Amino acid sequence: MENSSNSDENYDVGYQPSPCSTDPNDQSTMSGDSFVYCRTYSSTSVFSEPVDDHHSCCSEASPSCSSHWSTKRTGGVVPQKQALLTRLVTKQCKNSNAGDHQKLDDLESLDLELEMMKERFAKLLLGEDMSGSGKGVCTAITISNSITNLYATVFGQNLRLEPLNPEEKALWKREMDCLLSVCDYIVEFTPKSHNLRNGAAVEIMESRQRSDIYINLPALRKLDAMLIEILDSFQDREFWYAEQGSMSANSTRMGSFRRVVQRNDEKWWVPVPCVPSSGLTEKARKHLRHKRECANQIHKAAMSINNSVLSEMEIPDSYMASLPKSGRASIGDPIYRYMYTTEKFSPEYLLDCLNIASEHEALELADPVEASMYTWRRKACMIHLKSSWSMVKDLMSDVDRSDKNHILAERAESLLFSLKQRYPELSQTSLDTCKIQYNRDVGQAILESYSRVLEGLAFNIVAWIEDVFFVDSTTRNQD
Repeated sequence: MENSSNSDENYDVGYQPSPCSTDPNDQSTMSGDSFVYCRTYSSTSVFSEPVDDHHSCCSEASPSCSSHWSTKRTGGVVPQKQALLTRLVTKQCKNSNAGDHQKLDDLESLDLELEMMKERFAKLLLGEDMSGSGKGVCTAITISNSITNLYATVFGQNLRLEPLNPEEKALWKREMDCLLSVCDYIVEFTPKSHNLRNGAAVEIMESRQRSDIYINLPALRKLDAMLIEILDSFQDREFWYAEQGSMSANSTRMGSFRRVVQRNDEKWWVPVPCVPSSGLTEKARKHLRHKRECANQIHKAAMSINNSVLSEMEIPDSYMASLPKSGRASIGDPIYRYMYTTEKFSPEYLLDCLNIASEHEALELADPVEASMYTWRRKACMIHLKSSWSMVKDLMSDVDRSDKNHILAERAESLLFSLKQRYPELSQTSLDTCKIQYNRDVGQAILESYSRVLEGLAFNIVAWIEDVFFVDSTTRNQD
């Protein structure tokens, strides 16, 4: 025992604690709650800092171990730091008096969250290739898939106008903070004027978030908070939900209006909203109309950001290589004749004539129209013998505006725009999917996936409110 004590004392000779670990102004490094999901803006990430085995062994120790550590290792601690260590030990001792069982539960929860963090970042670094052979997808695809999967985990089972569970809400906020923290380090240098002491003005370069992230990410965070607030506003509501096939006390009432309110077969899993026999009050309808308008505006804003990010993504060479040789063969003779022979082209009139009955038919039209548009644009620039899209885009300003291919490409673009406006819930086209698949820009991947999931949540909220309005109007008409 004496030898071990002497060895500890010899080990502590000249020991100086790290400034970052004993800074009294730093409250985040010693807090158990904030340490796990701390977001740092320093030049070194907290996940890459070296760990001292002699210190880390006491990070999960009991208060008695902490007290023993402080009594045996005070010889090397400077006096002004001793007060901080004393306060930490006292705080741990007070917490231990509250109950050892609660402390063990907190430690287990902390360990579980740490393991989840390790798993998330391991998948990120491995590119979802658990073999470790380096055949995984790139970082951009991994983060995009992580955001999409997180949305499905939190909101996939939430098919009602009601607040999220506290656990799900905390999971969404915590995991999104971790995934979005990557954007803090995607920076660019911008010039800034700086005045010296002698009054001379010089220009220096400072770093800030990349322009697209600097503009769009705060907007998406705001839209996210607004959608959560909309769901929270339905804590006290006059309507309720009944599962299909439920044998609850409301089964008689549910069956009475379900003979009138027919649900689509593909929506069999969606809970059926129920309202009182007299319908909703005017106050409840006013609240629903207000939230529907808010969610609709959020949907438009998220869709606008998503379209903007997708338009900035580079078109993969594989898509350009797969384009048909003839735009006419892609869209068909009837549409081609109208686009080519009409002097004043009206995309709205053309869509009315096509009689599109479903989103699936709209998507089947969007893909060939988009492909023919790029086919005609490529033909308009064929004289330059440059096929890559980055070069084609630069040469579009030099193309003769009266060229037949250029006119057809513009009309195809207007037709595609009108189609997306008429069907805002239209799925991603083949080009959009190809862009996401081959995108290597991490910032664009985060913005695209974040805006896409928010767009989907906003659209679902609008649809759920419409379901309640439909049931309410049907019930009042029956009376």
